[in-house]
Amino acid sequence: MPHNGIKSRIRVKILRQCYLPETECEQKVPIDVKASLQAGVARSHVVPVTDTAALTAPREQPIFTTRAHVFQIDPSTKKNWVPASKQAVTVSYFYDVTRNSYRIISVDGAKVIINSTITPNMTFTKTSQKFGQWADSRANTVFGLGFSSEQQLTKFAEKFQEVKEAARLARDKSQEKTETSSNHSQASSVNGTDDEKASHVGPADTHLKSENDKLKIALTQSAANVKKWEVELQTLRESNARLTAALQESAASVEQWKRQFSLCREENDRLRNKIDELEEQCSEINREKERNTQLKQRIEELESEVREKETELNDLRKQSEIIPQLMSECEYVSEKLEAAERDNQNLEGKVRSLKTDIEESKYRQRHLKVELKSFLEVLDAKIDGLHDFRRGLSKLGADS
Repeated sequence: MPHNGIKSRIRVKILRQCYLPETECEQKVPIDVKASLQAGVARSHVVPVTDTAALTAPREQPIFTTRAHVFQIDPSTKKNWVPASKQAVTVSYFYDVTRNSYRIISVDGAKVIINSTITPNMTFTKTSQKFGQWADSRANTVFGLGFSSEQQLTKFAEKFQEVKEAARLARDKSQEKTETSSNHSQASSVNGTDDEKASHVGPADTHLKSENDKLKIALTQSAANVKKWEVELQTLRESNARLTAALQESAASVEQWKRQFSLCREENDRLRNKIDELEEQCSEINREKERNTQLKQRIEELESEVREKETELNDLRKQSEIIPQLMSECEYVSEKLEAAERDNQNLEGKVRSLKTDIEESKYRQRHLKVELKSFLEVLDAKIDGLHDFRRGLSKLGADS
């Protein structure tokens, strides 16, 4: 997309936001304005000049000046505004002392963007707080001005009404003078005799000669103006061709901008969907973190239980160390029993008295062995259970 097209579109958008309501940019031109446009001569508004002084005659003097953004109605659609100035420019009322006429003139650089002669039939309409417009049938267009404040718009509208009223009075005075002169001339021609005509032929002839000279000068000026207007018309046609080409290029740029905007909107939707997916993944990660925290707490609890079991195992091991001492005591007792048997052979009397003691001792010995065996079985079972518990704890740690 060309940079100039982008800048012009941004400038149009800013100007419309500053001065025109959204609905006003698309509103249609009234029927009476269209009629005045169709009745006028098709002319363009762009005329190459050097400055305002070159456009105005020495007899024209500025009577009011302000600054505003200038718009013109789109000649193709007759409903959309087209900016005629890149920025706020000077807009002035000029008064022609000789012709007793008023014009609105505005120049942007080397181009005249407004050259509108005010007539009594013109009407300045306020369409918003900062925007106003009027139709010029001679220029075949509608001019629009966007001001920076409502006060400037009000002053311009009041001056327009004042100048319009002055133009109406000037037209009425001109018509009265024409009618008076015509009536006086007819009365003189009807009532006068040949003698009277002969007596008054000198002053009348002088007056007619001066009028004839003025008409000749006016005719010469009109012929020069016709040639000037022909050159101006050719220049305007060339300007219209350039403006048409620029308008077509702008339309193509608008279509390209619309396509780019559509692509950007699709990309935005895709990025939003991606953001939603990432947010969902983040929530899943947070849930996994919570589960890991719970598993860590469970592992700590199991580790504390393992430490307790290891303490119990150590106690059982300490108790198992007493068993060899008991076995040695049993052997020692057996040796004593054998010695006692040998002594019993020598002491039969003692044997009878000690048999009961020996049987009781053997009974206690057998009972002690049974208890020891059951104790060893219980100890083996607890050791096996502790090993199974440790293996389960190791597997649980590996799974987590």
